[in-house]
Amino acid sequence: MRIDANGIAFNCRIDGPGRAPWLAFSNSLATNLSMWDAQVEVLRKSFRILRYDQRGHGGTQASAGRYDFELLVADAVALFDALSIERAHFVGISMGGVTALLLAQRHPQRVDRLVPCDCGAGSTPASAEQWEERIAIAEREGMEPLVDATARRWFPPEFVAAHPAVFDRVRDMIRTTPVKGFAGCATALANYDLRPGLASIGRPTLLIAGARDATVPAMRQIHAAIAGSRLVELEGAGHLSNLEDPEAFTRELQRFLSVE
Repeated sequence: MRIDANGIAFNCRIDGPGRAPWLAFSNSLATNLSMWDAQVEVLRKSFRILRYDQRGHGGTQASAGRYDFELLVADAVALFDALSIERAHFVGISMGGVTALLLAQRHPQRVDRLVPCDCGAGSTPASAEQWEERIAIAEREGMEPLVDATARRWFPPEFVAAHPAVFDRVRDMIRTTPVKGFAGCATALANYDLRPGLASIGRPTLLIAGARDATVPAMRQIHAAIAGSRLVELEGAGHLSNLEDPEAFTRELQRFLSVE
């Protein structure tokens, strides 16, 4: 479905019973809402689920210019408003995880339980430089030169060999991401720092990370900063842990969301 919010048209999907608690999923850079299929298949019986393509991704409109996480959070809030969602559990991975963390800082009243996954709490000069290099490649040559390098950075080689269909599916998501949307969101990832506000997050928080992902040290820092949070590291998984170990990821998520 198409929802007009915050000045653009969003591609969204809603699953689950109408009177169930709301659960929102936010995708990573260069993917789309289909990345959550395995989780939705299990959780749709118990939750009213909103999936949306972040700005400039999947079927969502790509606005011109550079984005920041304040804009991406404003997008999520505008979608909630358009759909009359007072508050929801919010799950995000990588870029979506950063969106989740800032949403909980800026709009805690809109968040029930928080699940940021495989993300950092701030950029560094080195990461900013890497993102600017990738943006330059995309704007000069399109997404194709970034497809294999990005997908292989996300997935351990053993996973690629054992699950070629998942790997190819993600490669297609990267390939079809609009350059304008990739560049805008990559700019947000190149310049952010949520660390000063992490201690203010008071919502129940579950952190999930692939044990082989480069974000693990940052996830441990986030865990230390958010009082009462829990960190789960999924053994053998890399950056997109919900795709690499969907059973364990969904089990942890289901357990967390069902706690009274």
